[in-house]
Order: sequence, then C-alpha cells, then structure tokens
Amino acid sequence: MISAKCDYIRLGFVFLPNSISPSASACLNLLFTQMDIPEKYKYLFKFLIIGASGSGKTCILRRYTEGKFIPNMPHTIGAEFGSKIINVDGTTVKIQIWDTAGQERFRSVARSYYHDAVGALLVYDITSRDSFNELASWLSDARTLASPDIMIVLVGNKKDLQDSDGHVTNWEASAFAQDNDLHFLETSALTGENVEEAFIQCVRKLVFKIKNGELDPDRLKCNRHSSSLTFIEQSKLNSIPQVHVQNNDSTLSYECNC
Repeated sequence: MISAKCDYIRLGFVFLPNSISPSASACLNLLFTQMDIPEKYKYLFKFLIIGASGSGKTCILRRYTEGKFIPNMPHTIGAEFGSKIINVDGTTVKIQIWDTAGQERFRSVARSYYHDAVGALLVYDITSRDSFNELASWLSDARTLASPDIMIVLVGNKKDLQDSDGHVTNWEASAFAQDNDLHFLETSALTGENVEEAFIQCVRKLVFKIKNGELDPDRLKCNRHSSSLTFIEQSKLNSIPQVHVQNNDSTLSYECNC
C-alpha cells in the first residue's frame, strides 16, 4: 500500500556557477528538512534528479509532487526542491528531492547537492541521443559524490514521443542499465506514466535493504531521529543564498527545458 503527501518549491538562486559553498548547500538541506517537523515518518531519504538539460527532470518532479504537467519549464539554474511523504509496505518515508541544473555551465553547482543522497533518478530524453550519451558522466558524479550506497534508477523520459525519428531504443537503455547495475523505466512527465513508479522502486529497494540489515540508516543519515538534520541555527540560515519563488503560467506545449 502506498499513501502520499507532498510539497514543492521552485528555487532560483542568485550566484555564479562556482560561488555556492558546501556550507550553503548544507544549510539548504537543513532548512528544507525543517519545513514540516510535525509530520511523522521513519526515514528521510535525500533523492537527486540528474541528467542532461532538457530531459524533463523538473517536469518529472512537478508531476510527482503536484500531480500535474507544467509546460514550457525554463532551464533550472540552481535547483528545484520538492518533498513527499509516502507509506511503502508499512514504512513511512519522507523523500527530499533535489532536481539539479543540467546545463554544463552549472555542473559544479549541481554537484554541491549530491552529498548524503541515497537515491537518484538518472534521466535522459528518449528523443535525444545526446542526453543518452551524457549518462555515463552523470552516473560517475552520482557514484563519486553521493552516498556510496546510492540507489539509482535510469529513467527514459518523454515516452509519449517514442515514435519520433532517432529515438533511443528500449533495448539500448536496458543494456546500459544492465551494464551499470541500474533499475530502468521509461516515463512520461506529460501523461504521468511510470513517474511515481520510478520513485517507488527506489524507495522500496532502500527500505528492503534497511530491513534486511544490508544498509545502516544511521550511517546513511536517513534515520530521522539519528540524523544530523534535526536542527538549524539562525546564523546558518543567514548564509543561505538569495531565493526567488517563481510561478510560470504558460500556454500548453510539451516543451520542457528543465
């Protein structure tokens, strides 16, 4: 059985690509962990959505946290943030989701959000071979910079456009996933197909490994009561980069630059 509660925030940071510090990134983690302290959950899992620009990462986040497709999403510059509390197989988990910038010039910024992530969606656009060819680089970053036990799901987005010329085939993606020990799904942020399932697969595998003693939640820093993310000092809040909350209402189109 799966139940859920979710939140979404759009962040537009004002900084140069290399100007965010690890401490500022940690402060943001702390800040958003505190947004709904009264809620009850057993584990806090930090998730990433990574991949090339234009693959639809932000659209996936919005579909999952808000249940809707937002057309004409602009490129992510800093990060998008969303959270969702779900109950998977009797265990209540909060997923803290960071959607990172995919453009190369913001790559160093994106890397600053990887710390302590235990789950990731590695996203490519099935209509873009370039985005598929970049997967190895993104995967290397995740396995180098995030938790060594990070659970990664390969996501081929824009499944609704799979009949377009030159698309990446399911066979190619399945082979990449098998070679790199990844779960694999094709999704559509437009229709919602398999979007929830991509996150659920990742959460279910993490919970299973914790219950079986294969993973230590304290070492992963995902046990709510043992995590260091249980308080935030006002002085740290003051060092967080400037944040703008933006609303983008556009005419309907599939175009997603996120």
